[in-house]
Amino acid sequence: MSKKLYVGNLPFSTGNEQLAKLFSAYGEASEATVIAFKNTGKSKGFGFVTLTDDAQAEKAIQEMNGKEVEGRKIVVSEAQPFDPDKPRERRPFRSGGFNDGGGRRFSRRDDY
Repeated sequence: MSKKLYVGNLPFSTGNEQLAKLFSAYGEASEATVIAFKNTGKSKGFGFVTLTDDAQAEKAIQEMNGKEVEGRKIVVSEAQPFDPDKPRERRPFRSGGFNDGGGRRFSRRDDY
């Protein structure tokens, strides 16, 4: 039986062929797909690899998780199937953007 792996934090220069080559030491990769934006074709930084042997897939998870690839530590785990009936895991709110969205923006008329 085959096992599908999630591979995250990939360098944006990684393509399908490079992803398959990265996992070729763990057996035959029947599928290797880097997820990309539809309109630009640029990588989103994650992908999926399907290995034909379950034991080799487990070995790949153990050895490749946290491995540095082009200066980035990749994340490797077993892919979880999407279930529309299961609620998504809540993530903490992260503020961001310019000045964390707070503060005043000064113009030339403002006195400093």
